Amino acid sequence: MLPNSSAVPVEPQNSAFRLGLIINPWAGIGGSVALKGSDGMAAQAIALGAVPLAQQRAKAALNELSGVREQIRVYTFAGDMGQDVATELGFAVEVVGQAQSQPSTAADTEQAAALLVERGVDLLLFAGGDGTARNICAVIAEHHSQSHTTVLGIPAGCKIHSGVYAITPAAAGKVVAQMVRGELVTVQDAQVMDIDEAAFRQGTVRAKRYGEMQIPSELRYVQSVKSAGKESEALVLDDLAAYVASQMEDGVRYVMGSGSTVAAVMAELGLPNTLLGVDVVENGEVIASDVTASQLLELVQGYPCKLVITLIGGQGHIFGRGNQQLSPAVIRAIGRDNIMLIATKTKLQQLNGRPLISDSGDAALDQQLQGMLKVLCGYNDYVMYRLGLEE
Repeated sequence: MLPNSSAVPVEPQNSAFRLGLIINPWAGIGGSVALKGSDGMAAQAIALGAVPLAQQRAKAALNELSGVREQIRVYTFAGDMGQDVATELGFAVEVVGQAQSQPSTAADTEQAAALLVERGVDLLLFAGGDGTARNICAVIAEHHSQSHTTVLGIPAGCKIHSGVYAITPAAAGKVVAQMVRGELVTVQDAQVMDIDEAAFRQGTVRAKRYGEMQIPSELRYVQSVKSAGKESEALVLDDLAAYVASQMEDGVRYVMGSGSTVAAVMAELGLPNTLLGVDVVENGEVIASDVTASQLLELVQGYPCKLVITLIGGQGHIFGRGNQQLSPAVIRAIGRDNIMLIATKTKLQQLNGRPLISDSGDAALDQQLQGMLKVLCGYNDYVMYRLGLEE
């Protein structure tokens, strides 16, 4: 049993399972256009060509409930904050309120959360990022004396450091389905984390804990809090970077993902690096820096390319967390065989046997990427590690 956790059976439903649903329609909109966040960035992101994806990700979660749909009543806000998706998928829906402005704001999320807590929903399911989790956490803390609300996040943001999210949208739906079917579900307190986006855009990760919320903690499907801090195995990282640099070929475009492990390779090459963005290197020079998804697609189509990426420490995500510039179209254009995944063995051990995760936003692509991957862990030192859950 995990600390601060308890096993709670959800009683078979004589009446409908009361599912609260909140969608932050603008969550993650800044990711594909290299804005490294979405807080206050909706207008700028749309001007740069970004497309909102939060509703699509909420739909992926709710699609997992098709077998238990008749046992669920969804309580939500009007329009794109939940009603549209739930109605489209055939759920019984009760609208409890509506956003006070368009586009909706954090205040609308908080109002929705407060009304759903007051309704006593069996689970509050929300689609967003760490900012959305903060908003809901603040409301639940305010209502703590009268509420033990259980929540679960559908990952839809650029940055997801909090432990209240499922590893993918589909995983969120699977957990809800377990609860609706009355299966034994463990609940535990999970941390809500967020970072300073302004500092993040300047290359500094400054994370802060904002509280805890109670989640259904089915460990196959719920992510861990992202590991913080810099890689301590400096010598191993140096060897790893040196080997990657030695293998780089002329005439090949190398897409360099974000994070400190890839930054070590760029330092070995003596090239400037966008720590929290994506750069493209060819023939020993940076030919494009801090690219957007559309820019990157133009750069890789029709060229021999390789993708150098690492994984999110403590979580295991390789796509869908802080690197939305690596869109499904870009990943397909590069190809699975041209992905060079790099990480120290310590970073892999932090996963405690959990699989690597691709949450690209394209379920078919995530399925195609599943299987054993070679991970470069040092100088010509590879291990095999599984990507994707075993069903």
